[in-house]
Amino acid sequence: MTADNLSALRQAIDDIDDHILDLLNQRASVVVEVGKAKAGQSKDFYVPSRERAIYERLTAANPGPFPSEAIRKVFREIISASLSLEQPMKVAFLGPQGTFTHAAAMQQFGFSAQLMPQKSIPAIFEEVARGRAPYGVVPVENSTEGVVSHTLDMFMESELKINAEIMLGISHFLMSRSGRMTDIKKVVSHPQPLAQCRKWLEENLPDVPLVDVGSTALAAQMALEDESFGAIASEMAATLYGLQVVKERIEDNPNNFTRFLVIGTNTPERSGRDKTSLMFNIKDQPGILYRMLEPFSKREINLSKIESRPMKKKAWEYIFFLDIEGHIDDEPITAAVTELRDYCQFLKVLGSYPRAR
Repeated sequence: MTADNLSALRQAIDDIDDHILDLLNQRASVVVEVGKAKAGQSKDFYVPSRERAIYERLTAANPGPFPSEAIRKVFREIISASLSLEQPMKVAFLGPQGTFTHAAAMQQFGFSAQLMPQKSIPAIFEEVARGRAPYGVVPVENSTEGVVSHTLDMFMESELKINAEIMLGISHFLMSRSGRMTDIKKVVSHPQPLAQCRKWLEENLPDVPLVDVGSTALAAQMALEDESFGAIASEMAATLYGLQVVKERIEDNPNNFTRFLVIGTNTPERSGRDKTSLMFNIKDQPGILYRMLEPFSKREINLSKIESRPMKKKAWEYIFFLDIEGHIDDEPITAAVTELRDYCQFLKVLGSYPRAR
């Protein structure tokens, strides 16, 4: 390839980039008008079902060679920047920066969102309930370690709704100031990552004490301050806190995912691939567990999860959490939930929202 040919190709790229920039600003102008229309109708400006439809339509229409898996990432940031034109997108998450909840919030809302770290799950619910942040992101379960009980317990007290769910692949990185395993005298992390990496730690650092701390980000901060500490945290945490990666992807189960929930004050509209979450307490009588599930079974409604938690105010009584495939406004689900109410002391619909990919 001659220098003239290369120069011509680079000029073609510059011309295309200029055209993309012009189109982005045209899109932004339309978004501003959409924001004005929503404000006049008191409609939510964040609509998860609309975002999903955009991603799926563009991925299906993509002829290549631009990779389809990159389309969502590119348009995630375009949508994030566009939403910031309508109004600042404030999102509370379980901080500090560098936690997996931080990564989940960024995946869902993009870099243009104003992400607000909180010290606890109750604090996230409080920020959203008081209107200081329209949305919050909380962890609810891990594919290896199970449910996050604090999140389920908060739904017993809160009237907030689930607006969306996020699935985040979890990879754990061992990091330190020096990047040398021989320098590590203690390994610090949140209890869940320590449990998820236990086999690797026993094989590679069998005599090194393990120390529980409040978050993976706090562990990274501690490793930054003391070179004898090795932290188990996300790759993002290593970048944020300027640490060296000692060993990457040390989780015992490579198929490791955490599910997060986006909480807000409203229930989003149908997306076509929805999930509904319920919370209820059943009356104690013979055969009640069978009758609790029968309304869904006879309508062939798929239950994707059932979980129980003890009631704090009554010994030996339990709250059940149920995830159903479909939207609460779907007629079979509405009928099944109405029938279930007859067996319950109370029942609360926690939300209907788009299922994560």
